[in-house]
Amino acid sequence: MPKLSIDIPSTFVERIERLAAEESESLEDMAMLLLRRGYDFEVTKPEVEPDRSQRPGARSDARLDWWREARFGLFIHWGLYSVPAGVWNGRDWPGIAEWLMYRAEIPVQEYEKLAAQFNPVKFDAKAWVSLAKRAGQKYIVFTSKHHDGFCLFDSAVTGYDMVDATPFKRDVLKELAEECAAQGIKLGFYYSQTQDWHHPDGDGNDWDFDPAEKDFSGYIEDYVKPHVRELLTNYGPIAIMWFDTPKGISEQQSRSLLALCNELQPDCLVCGRLGNALGDYATAGDNRIPEEILDLDWETPATINDSWSYKVNDHNWKSSVDLIRKLVDIVSKGGNYLLNIGPTGEGVIPQPSVERLEAMGRWLEVNGEAVYGTQPGPIQGRADLRTTSGEGVVYLHVFDWPADGQIRVEGVAGQEARLLAGGEALAVEESGGALVISVPEEAPDAAATVIALR
Repeated sequence: MPKLSIDIPSTFVERIERLAAEESESLEDMAMLLLRRGYDFEVTKPEVEPDRSQRPGARSDARLDWWREARFGLFIHWGLYSVPAGVWNGRDWPGIAEWLMYRAEIPVQEYEKLAAQFNPVKFDAKAWVSLAKRAGQKYIVFTSKHHDGFCLFDSAVTGYDMVDATPFKRDVLKELAEECAAQGIKLGFYYSQTQDWHHPDGDGNDWDFDPAEKDFSGYIEDYVKPHVRELLTNYGPIAIMWFDTPKGISEQQSRSLLALCNELQPDCLVCGRLGNALGDYATAGDNRIPEEILDLDWETPATINDSWSYKVNDHNWKSSVDLIRKLVDIVSKGGNYLLNIGPTGEGVIPQPSVERLEAMGRWLEVNGEAVYGTQPGPIQGRADLRTTSGEGVVYLHVFDWPADGQIRVEGVAGQEARLLAGGEALAVEESGGALVISVPEEAPDAAATVIALR
């Protein structure tokens, strides 16, 4: 059997040793068992896990109409983890950079020191919101508190926040909220309600705090809820509360958070990661796209490279063609695409992210009518194209341009066809039960050429 060498924190090895002793297994066999269980868990998960699905009745909730129209949003992961950018004590840690504290099991007292280094003097709320506008994104979701527990807003509940603990001393949420209002972009807040590796009663940190002594109920009541109240009171109209990793949160606790959001801002949507299938819309797994249409309102959160937050050594950038096709694929199945950027510790959005978002915006300037406010089209399951539909029109998003100059589609009627790029009318005829569209020799757009059928 091949040998695999993995460097892991010593405290984690100690926990595996304890498990091995309890089960009368060798350390190697227990490590293999845990690895296998983790692998099986990951590969067998559905695109939308049941506890992250949509609550009953939300499918017809008119509060979601703007969100259904939007189809494309911007996710921003930014915090203390942006400073080390995936590197700790000289080691480039594997995985996503915002999980560095957890992966490296960094003690709270050590991790807190990052706050003194977090001075993002190049942060520019106007420029960030403007980029979303140029990309054609209709809403922004920003990390107000990730799993590391650091608050990017001015909180009276804790001093572990942007204003009180960093040399920057500015409330970046306030600046973003003002810019979103000025530029006509809806703003949502990501908030980690279950995992908090800084708080002694939050979930996840078992290297500093004994799990048996945690008061998770007290943490929800006395820490999470006051935070949510601040977020939904101090920053104007908030479009979305984007909770995450519900894990062991109880149904009653999820319901109480939903009730608080509804009380403070009745129009604010709550995503499926609230937990216990109580979200206003369902949330797919990270970078997961369902194979077929779901009878749900759903959203895929996704990365442009691998890490969500800035990681200095992550250069695995997806191409703009790939990202445009993922947007089309998701919208063709009735979903929304929440595409992420991870600014640096200085507040700079990496140039590869800017370039790709601007390319998507240019594509949407031409083809936006085939995306915004559309429904899944009648043709599903074809590798060479996707379809969306609007009132009296079916849009063909062609990925693979035909070498013979003809596109054949079944199950759709149409008497007129035109390219959205340039508006050229195309000849249409019926042949052998299929609609045959004659197209130019060269595809007008390498990513996805859109044809409107009426």
